[in-house]
Amino acid sequence: MNRTAEKVLSVIAVVLTALGTIGAFFGVAILKLITNDPTFKSDFEMELLSDPAYSKEDVELIFSIFDLFSGFIWLIIIALIISMVLNIIGIVNVWNNKNAKLAGIMFIIAGVLCLVISVPSILLYVAGILCFTKKPPLQEEPFVESSYSDTSDTMRPL
Repeated sequence: MNRTAEKVLSVIAVVLTALGTIGAFFGVAILKLITNDPTFKSDFEMELLSDPAYSKEDVELIFSIFDLFSGFIWLIIIALIISMVLNIIGIVNVWNNKNAKLAGIMFIIAGVLCLVISVPSILLYVAGILCFTKKPPLQEEPFVESSYSDTSDTMRPL
């Protein structure tokens, strides 16, 4: 059975997920660089403290939010990596025409892990639905000639 649509959609989704994972790694690196660099941290702190609306506790809260946000990005990175692995397993199953239903399940789970409403997740949802709905063409049974002929005058059985 030809499953070109599923293959194309899942390969595009795995490429976009890989790019998102790399971008998230860079985001964590930049965030850690910002929070761990003492000169940037002191300059940023002085800039915030020069504003009378911010107190010392507010500045500490901002830096703790940066740390919390970097931990959240690591959680996203782990989910994206698991999504890529499930997507690749689904691609292998579709490519070899092994088990389309298993591939569909893998695509849908990978889509959920791939940040529910993103472009790769939508592509994976479509590929998963296609895996479930496409059925192989029916094999026509070979024509068996019966012993009955239309030329005889006998009645045929019901």
